[in-house]
Amino acid sequence: MASAMTDNLIEIRHLNVDFSGQHAVRDLCLDIRAGECLALVGESGSGKSVTAHSILQLLPRSGCRVLGSVRYRGQELLGADDSTLRSLRGNRIAMIFQEPMTSLNPLHSVEKQIGETLLLHKGLGGKAAQARILELLELVGIQKPRERLKAYPHQLSGGQRQRVMIAMALACEPELLIADEPTTALDVTVQRKILLLLKSLQQRLGMSLLLISHDLNLVRSIAQRVCVMKAGQIVEQADCETLFKRPEHPYSRVLLDAEPAGEPLPMGNNEVVLQVDDMHVQFQVGGGLFRRKQYLRAVDGISLSVQRGKTLGIVGESGSGKSTLGQAILRLLDSRGAIRFQGQALDGLKQKQLRPWRKQMQVVFQDPFGSLSPRMSVAQIISEGLEVHSANTPAECDALVIRALEEVGLDPQSRHRYPHEFSGGQRQRIAIARALVLKPALILLDEPTSALDRTVQKQVVALLRDLQEKHCLTYLFISHDLSVVRALAHDLIVVKDGQVVERGATDVVFDAPQHPYTRELLAATLLAST
Repeated sequence: MASAMTDNLIEIRHLNVDFSGQHAVRDLCLDIRAGECLALVGESGSGKSVTAHSILQLLPRSGCRVLGSVRYRGQELLGADDSTLRSLRGNRIAMIFQEPMTSLNPLHSVEKQIGETLLLHKGLGGKAAQARILELLELVGIQKPRERLKAYPHQLSGGQRQRVMIAMALACEPELLIADEPTTALDVTVQRKILLLLKSLQQRLGMSLLLISHDLNLVRSIAQRVCVMKAGQIVEQADCETLFKRPEHPYSRVLLDAEPAGEPLPMGNNEVVLQVDDMHVQFQVGGGLFRRKQYLRAVDGISLSVQRGKTLGIVGESGSGKSTLGQAILRLLDSRGAIRFQGQALDGLKQKQLRPWRKQMQVVFQDPFGSLSPRMSVAQIISEGLEVHSANTPAECDALVIRALEEVGLDPQSRHRYPHEFSGGQRQRIAIARALVLKPALILLDEPTSALDRTVQKQVVALLRDLQEKHCLTYLFISHDLSVVRALAHDLIVVKDGQVVERGATDVVFDAPQHPYTRELLAATLLAST
């Protein structure tokens, strides 16, 4: 027993966390062993992040009640004074957060942000600190690290920002690194690189890693032991291989089966709803009064067509031009090239002339919380388009809102509530209802599932498939997640640097990819699910 105790870096016993009387974590017991990678997995709201934040006492002080014990090498952390916690945070125990853009200071350079940690805990400054920062940036795979020292967060890609966060966390060589959903906001290829990086660093530095994720399949390639959380409790824990081969709890099986499944519906006809020819979109990125103007070709000569009742998947990494392409098709951005929708040329129409066609082309965005007004009720959000594009009476609008909510699987009685009162999956259903209520011919789906749990993704994909069958809808489905695209799209175009590098029927592209970039995307998807 004594030797087992010394192997445990962190010991959590009977942890209970309440927020204003609501249970977030209930009677949780957990050990993190020295040198191991432990994955804490569950859906949003299961208590994973609250458990991790309890280790470093990062929970809010007001409205939060914490009971139980959290020990680091036998030292009690619950109720520890600020001096003790400061000596541990970022030093012996470090944390990587889910969204690096909100975690990094936008006013500080990379060098200053990492340097603050070194100065606080190691007393390093000047050339010694800069040398250590360069060493850390090189360690986490930042290319040309010296050129990145003076860079600010907005000048880095999502993957680079996450690597800077990892470098900050590793600055003092912690014994425990807590990674809270470190890849959720990243492209699948960047996810793969970050996971491989974390696995490599954990093995090379001999540190413990607590990996928090809502995707059980994602942690398979890195974790040695897995704890599955539901409603604030651990419902199953086992070594990784055992859990994946013989899951015992029904909830574990639900998470393992949460990969979006099924195939595109055998629908559609030969009627072309949308035809785009040789589209170009460019943005000015440099130049000024006395300097030559420079332009970025965000979309560079893309052509596509989609038939009624079918789904065209548009895949590629962030910055590939896929979202810009979608917005240009809807005439939300200036572009060059021909756009024909239901036989009508849209590229030459002025905004006033476009208005009747807006009703037929709707959009569902990636972040439902950001795209839904917090000051409007659900009924007001869904009926807003009806008020602009139709002459319905208030009673008729209300009836249409009720019908739209029923179609997306939400209780019509909830229409008087506000977006913050719903979960992420429910908010996305509201966004779909807002698009659906106008009975459009075409819906642009711009990363509609990437911000959702895997189980909710599966539900939303099934909903979109059912709605397509019922209303013969045509979808443009933009995503970096090929597993989601495969379950919904009939045809596929792969976009890289503003150009289509591969196109074809979805099954053909998946089974026999021709372009190296497509093979890289598929390999990254395979790693995340095996």
